[in-house]
Amino acid sequence: MTAHTTPAGPAGGPRAARRRLIRELLLVAGFFIVYKAGRLLSTDRTDEAFRNADRIWDAERLLHLPGEGAVQRLLLHGDALVITANTYYAAVHFPATALFLVWLYIRRPAHYLWTRRVLAVLTGAALVLHLAYPLAPPRMLPTAGLVDTGQVYGPSVYRAAPDTDTLANQFAAMPSLHFGWALMLAIGVIVATRGAKGAKSSPWRMLWLLHPLVTLLVIVGTANHYWLDAAVAAALLGIALLVVPRPRAGGRDDTDAGAGARSGQDGTEAEGAVRAGPRRESTAASVGAGR
Repeated sequence: MTAHTTPAGPAGGPRAARRRLIRELLLVAGFFIVYKAGRLLSTDRTDEAFRNADRIWDAERLLHLPGEGAVQRLLLHGDALVITANTYYAAVHFPATALFLVWLYIRRPAHYLWTRRVLAVLTGAALVLHLAYPLAPPRMLPTAGLVDTGQVYGPSVYRAAPDTDTLANQFAAMPSLHFGWALMLAIGVIVATRGAKGAKSSPWRMLWLLHPLVTLLVIVGTANHYWLDAAVAAALLGIALLVVPRPRAGGRDDTDAGAGARSGQDGTEAEGAVRAGPRRESTAASVGAGR
């Protein structure tokens, strides 16, 4: 869809913008509800989940991956550290992703659409794998000898008995969406904040990679995930990034907050403006166009 050469009001007016915003909220909420409902379908496959856990544990040792206990022992040096890790696991995952999407919707609408689609592909693939391959996390595996830090130190997002947990599927360890979403958040911010064509980008934006790194250490150290859970999430994200087209390079898609300054108060173009030149669309217009 091509950009309009002359704006017909701010993306169809406030009412149209509100409709688009509500639609986006319903889309995201609906997908999350479907995902949560789908996860619960495999909660009664306990024996299979533990058999798979033994296989994953043996595979990691065969690959000479470091034991998850090495990270957990670092966290257990102090109660404050392990409680902080548990809090990070429980409280950062969804709010950080939600705030990231809100920021993109307001400031980078084209990147918002790209990110939403990538997350949808990643989460849908993860749901299929959760249903096809139930997996008990390392905190439940006696062979691992790890501490369930959430239950011992708190806070915990899971009930003690997986079979009675009606809010979450505790046998959906692989892939780790905690890590997959955190990695996409970092990639999304880095891509969305790159400089326009020919402009220099700030190297500080690469610090966003600390978020998936910290998330990886947290999910492993709290014994909620294996190393391979994060590896599979990264692989699925890589596939999603390949199949979902990225926004066009060469410019940032900031919101058209200054449209009124570039046009007259009565909606006519300011004197000296290039009438035939394309104009950036607002957040709602870009999202509504589905670009």
